[in-house]
Amino acid sequence: MTNKYDVLGIGNAIVDILTHVDDDFLNNQKLDKGGMMLVSAAEAAKVYESLGQCIECSGGSAANTIAGLASMGSETSFIGKVNEDQLGRVFQHDIRALGANFDTAVLNDGPPTAHCLVLVTPDAERTMSTYLGACVELTENDIDHATVANSNITYLEGYLWDPDEAKNAFRKAIKIAHEEGNKVALSLSDSFCVDRHHQEFVELVKNDVDILFANEDEIKKLYETGDVNDAARQLQEDCDIGAITCGAKGCIVTNIDEIGHVQGRKVGHLVDTTGAGDLFAAGFLHALSNGRSIGECGALGNLVASEVVTHMGARPDIDLKKFIAEFG
Repeated sequence: MTNKYDVLGIGNAIVDILTHVDDDFLNNQKLDKGGMMLVSAAEAAKVYESLGQCIECSGGSAANTIAGLASMGSETSFIGKVNEDQLGRVFQHDIRALGANFDTAVLNDGPPTAHCLVLVTPDAERTMSTYLGACVELTENDIDHATVANSNITYLEGYLWDPDEAKNAFRKAIKIAHEEGNKVALSLSDSFCVDRHHQEFVELVKNDVDILFANEDEIKKLYETGDVNDAARQLQEDCDIGAITCGAKGCIVTNIDEIGHVQGRKVGHLVDTTGAGDLFAAGFLHALSNGRSIGECGALGNLVASEVVTHMGARPDIDLKKFIAEFG
């Protein structure tokens, strides 16, 4: 029996607030460049008050991946928690408008919808200051058994490991997916996230993850090595399929039979690296869902990531189905 969804994403439902800043601003705010810091509502408000003009758009790591997959024509669903407030309604509208299923019960009170201040420096690097808000209210009860059972791949973001209740939801989804013979994919999300949960992530990758996504810093931190090729060899032993993004250099892909290097694509005008990893995962999973080799999966991941970095924001700016058709 064919499953209804190619990929189900489970993650933090966030609305991004994007703006340009310089390195001095990051230093003054004591923000670690290139990382994602969790902050309180008051801390987020303090940074926001110091910003100039901003752009608001739906985000969240796994949600961005699902948005990309939906734009390419994959059948997708998403589980994440929002409040019934303005930002929550924006998030619901945006992900459904792309064709993804999203029916997680919303909060009618409690913390507001999560938002992330995405601060982009002139080198296009993004630094994120995130207030999780309603995201921390995601529980095991929000994991719909039928949706997970009917998804070929359940894709999880490492950020979801921060709140305890969400971690329980994470484990429930993994259990259902594997009981149904489906695959589990994980994005390590952020090197600081790997730091926070290092030993748990090591065990998770070895025992529960079939497909792993990471960038160079994250994978080296996971395996405690300074050599990305050594990390790739360890990843090959731990997971059926692995993908390590290496920025402009492309990516390293692994499976039980091989470790391959896929050349990156030249970007004409780099604007904002927000979402590059998320959209890489979208391209990779779309190709994988269509029976492509891991090399082809990596190539499509590189192609889709090369589009998202040419504009502000982490969601597709064009019809990705048409975009990838132009490249065969």
